[in-house]
Amino acid sequence: MKTKHILTAAALTACIATAKEIPNPAPVAEVAVVNATPDTPVVQIAVLLDTSSSMSGLIEQAKTQLWKLVNEFITAKQDGKTPIVQVALYEYGKSSLRAEENWIRQIQPLTRDLDKISEDLFALTTNGGDEYCGAVIQRATQDLAWDANPKVYKAIFIAGNEPFTQGPVDSKKSCQNAIAKGIIVNTIHCGSESQGIAGNWNQGALLADGKYLVIDQNQAIVHIEAPQDKEIVKLNEELNKTYISYGSKAAESKMRQSMQDSNAAAKAESGAQVQRVISKASANYCNNAWDLVDACKQKDFDISKVKEADLPEEMKKMSVDERKAYIVKKTAERDEIQKKVLTLNKEREAYVSAKRKESAKTDTLDTAMVKALRTQAEKKGIAWEK
Repeated sequence: MKTKHILTAAALTACIATAKEIPNPAPVAEVAVVNATPDTPVVQIAVLLDTSSSMSGLIEQAKTQLWKLVNEFITAKQDGKTPIVQVALYEYGKSSLRAEENWIRQIQPLTRDLDKISEDLFALTTNGGDEYCGAVIQRATQDLAWDANPKVYKAIFIAGNEPFTQGPVDSKKSCQNAIAKGIIVNTIHCGSESQGIAGNWNQGALLADGKYLVIDQNQAIVHIEAPQDKEIVKLNEELNKTYISYGSKAAESKMRQSMQDSNAAAKAESGAQVQRVISKASANYCNNAWDLVDACKQKDFDISKVKEADLPEEMKKMSVDERKAYIVKKTAERDEIQKKVLTLNKEREAYVSAKRKESAKTDTLDTAMVKALRTQAEKKGIAWEK
């Protein structure tokens, strides 16, 4: 498995060596999560979750399967390049939210900060409320920074169980407005297919070129344990040692990474731990806002401009050249570990695929979303390795 968007030590050496020649480098505090290159393909997915009282099972599925969803694109290519995945997250239908905002909250805009998305998912709670599908689809369509490029796969996945037509905003019009902007709307009814049809969940998908999906939100995610799992999890410890946290939010961000490792480990029976490590080995796990290895992959980043106070203790007394060499060393280490994880995952996928054919289960959130996004993304020229 080739990982085109992970710089090799040699490539990074060249990047860092010429850093002083780059005018007006971005200040440390303003480093943002950006694409690897301007022509890198993009996938944008907004997940809208019903967090009313009956949806605790749905939230449990979502918090454990974020990584699996993102990992679907590890072996994908568009125009020969691996796309990056941006995820947005909304909750709706909870009575503790604001009535004047139709019981809707944008948790995260479209972002590559997967640790923050995971943190927010694990913080979600449920309680009674009013579920307005039309209103939350309208919010996601209007609020998010959707890419205007027609080649970008843009999709909303909305999950819930109350009638799709509830609320003050016309759900049909919301879906029509979404597809007018090139945003596919996939509807996921938590319950029986007949109940979903009676609640018009299928109509929303039809209007926006999406897929009507049905899941059992209370079904436990079944993880097929593979011989490669233990080694993949073990490599995570070595992977974490390659992160060089810097800047004003270094400690907070490093702690968040550690906490999301722990959260995934607590859900190991669902496969979350293995899937998270696989994500961390891919180009989609990008932390250039606080990690110097990722930050130095940006063409406009200048390590010589980072203040000593913003560096980790082990780098503060280093000369600029020593700092460059240290980053090159850590990049090479990470590159090697990531390659091992992705190789193991390829073997793992072959094993799991064979085992999965032996049993047919009702769809859960992850399998339902994957079925839809693969078919839809292929229409945008995104292809998967066979």
